[in-house]
Amino acid sequence: MASPPSTKHRLQNALQSILLLGAMAALAGALGWTLFGDAGLWAAALGPVLAGIGRGVSPNVVLRLTGARPIPAAQAPGLYGIVATLADRARLPRVPRLYYLPTRALNAFAAGGQDEPAIALSDGLLRNLETREIAGVLAHEIAHVRARDVWVMTLAAVVGHMTTLLSFLGLILLIVLLPMAILTRYELPPLALVLLVFAPTVSSLLQLALLRTREYDADIAAVELTGDPRGLASALQKLERRQGGWMERVFTARAPKWLRSHPATAERIRRLLELHAQTRA
Repeated sequence: MASPPSTKHRLQNALQSILLLGAMAALAGALGWTLFGDAGLWAAALGPVLAGIGRGVSPNVVLRLTGARPIPAAQAPGLYGIVATLADRARLPRVPRLYYLPTRALNAFAAGGQDEPAIALSDGLLRNLETREIAGVLAHEIAHVRARDVWVMTLAAVVGHMTTLLSFLGLILLIVLLPMAILTRYELPPLALVLLVFAPTVSSLLQLALLRTREYDADIAAVELTGDPRGLASALQKLERRQGGWMERVFTARAPKWLRSHPATAERIRRLLELHAQTRA
């Protein structure tokens, strides 16, 4: 059973995700309505609705694009045992398939939904992390699968692309119709101009915030599955220390948190250790 602190965090993150996704949809709808009236509003809603109904991109497509290869169960019985245990605790209908990424980078990602889940683990991650740390990473990715985060982020991406497309079309129309507007002394409403210029940027920032929220939620759920906050915290420390060159680390560290797709590693570790202290109290 989830502890009270983790339940509170998950409810807060779920509410924040709903608000962020709703804000993205409202922004796209406002832009569509401003440009084309009711027709624009319906057009802005059509893409997300179709994305929400559909199953999204097949995990096989994503895995092929990244060069991932299946890991036979006979070659990694320990890994598959961990995954099976975590999937059972998460009550997934199917145990995720495991894939190998031939790269030194410490990386892992989930693909597909609950009906066709897959988790890819890089060579660097498998070589540098201990079993306890790998279990934490696997639990984090299984948490993404259970929460349908791949579907959520696909939906957010569709809304973001729709906003960018509408803004582009609006600016093209503005340029084309500008001579006529000058001759007729038509003044573009300030709100419409602001939406045309800034809507894509605001939508991108909301999407990044949604990504960070889902990462926090997956961390909390991973701890519930493993009961070992320090295992995931240790894995995150290694990923932060070994990932990328010095230039990448410098520029990432200086980037404002609202421009990052993932929360700061130090903040994630702090929250995990805080959960550890709360569960021991």
